[in-house]
Amino acid sequence: MHYVELVALLALLQFLIFIVLVGRARGRYGIKAPATSGHEIFDRYFRVQQNTQENLLMFLPALWIAAAYWNPLWVAAVGAIYLVGRVWYCVGYVRDPRSRAMGYLLTAIPIVVLLLAALYGVVRTMI
Repeated sequence: MHYVELVALLALLQFLIFIVLVGRARGRYGIKAPATSGHEIFDRYFRVQQNTQENLLMFLPALWIAAAYWNPLWVAAVGAIYLVGRVWYCVGYVRDPRSRAMGYLLTAIPIVVLLLAALYGVVRTMI
């Protein structure tokens, strides 16, 4: 189970790093709080952070619930793919928003896999 905990903590650390990147971009491009837009590159960093927050809402519960029913090493490996996808998404989106698709797929597919694994695990024990 420690691998699942590690992946969950790394996901939170990754989110914190994205928050810091938004703060740095805010300063670099002169975007005063509470504004959430104003420079194209800042907007991209901000969207990465917002999109990551939206995805974490699904990822973390699915990760933990799936780990309760399946091999934690397998669950952690799927979670690690999510983490790689988030980095790929961030780099791609900041460079050119059109190049974020592969990173998003590497985020979305693990979420769907974990959600389905968690759902199947729960339903299987109810039958």
